[in-house]
Amino acid sequence: MCRNIRQLHNFEPPATREEVDAACLQFVRKIGGGAPSKANQAAYDRAVGEIAAAVDRLLEELVTSAPPKNREEEPAKAKARSAARFGAA
Repeated sequence: MCRNIRQLHNFEPPATREEVDAACLQFVRKIGGGAPSKANQAAYDRAVGEIAAAVDRLLEELVTSAPPKNREEEPAKAKARSAARFGAA
């Protein structure tokens, strides 16, 4: 489940609201044991919102001297690493 959480810092263009929310939802689901029941939906939603606010603050405060990563190049690099590690599919 947490494999879907991707690095959000130092990309050009910056991470979108949808990417931040998706990462936060995956984190909350991992901690909570999966998708919420109806009885727990409000608690999950509140946690996602609070974590998203913390992530926003973190992304604003992080500093790096590295050049921003390209969103189109990074998936290709990951695919190449996977092919090298596990063999071509």
